[in-house]
Amino acid sequence: MPRYKAVIAYDGTNYVGFQRQDNGLSVQEAIETTLKKITQQEIIIYGSGRTDSGVHAMGQVIHFDFPYEKDEEKLRFALDTQTPNDIAVRSLEKVSADFHARYQAHEKTYHYRLNIGRPRNPFKRFYAAYYPYELDVERMQQAANYLLGTHDFTGCCASGSSVEDKVRTIYEASVKKVSDDELLFVFRGNGFLYKMIRILVGTLIKIGNGRLPVDQFQKIIETKDRHLAGPTAHPEGLYLMEVNYHCDEETC
Repeated sequence: MPRYKAVIAYDGTNYVGFQRQDNGLSVQEAIETTLKKITQQEIIIYGSGRTDSGVHAMGQVIHFDFPYEKDEEKLRFALDTQTPNDIAVRSLEKVSADFHARYQAHEKTYHYRLNIGRPRNPFKRFYAAYYPYELDVERMQQAANYLLGTHDFTGCCASGSSVEDKVRTIYEASVKKVSDDELLFVFRGNGFLYKMIRILVGTLIKIGNGRLPVDQFQKIIETKDRHLAGPTAHPEGLYLMEVNYHCDEETC
């Protein structure tokens, strides 16, 4: 049975997350429903990772086994046009039978958008978190530098995670003012824990407004104490941008 890999984008506003759940419609369920319409068979898709309710993606990767050979572009087009309008299938290709979207991912990149404009822009309410108070971006970047490298990020993980090994490597952590009313946070690493990005952003915001010291991440990493970190930032600002399956000297 041929296996296909697809890169999908979605607006997470109306979904309970990527992964199938009992409390509402997920991105996974929406795509699996479309595949069933096409094949009249149950097909399970596997993602590179879960995203929570309200979180968006530009580069989520999935794989699935299809019951027969089909032209890649025709299958991509069928999925793209028959899934809901807030899901797009950006690319699709046939891959080897042992490819796995989750277990073979080497690197992920997330963006987080923070609307700092006053007054609030109502057109950004589903696509950027809102924080209308003063923030010191330089101070936040200094703090983000403490995240670089390989660390145990237990203190930056939400409760409810079943993952035992909480050591991760972060290659990039940056905070930039990209317009008069928006900050962009970029995190690139070999993997991230449950709600880790949102906890990092929540902590950086508290550092940026002076309520936590610049070296707070060093303390959090050393003590593994979640209580030393900031709150979990709102989901609507978070985007899974890219998943990389090719390792290089930096990531291997």
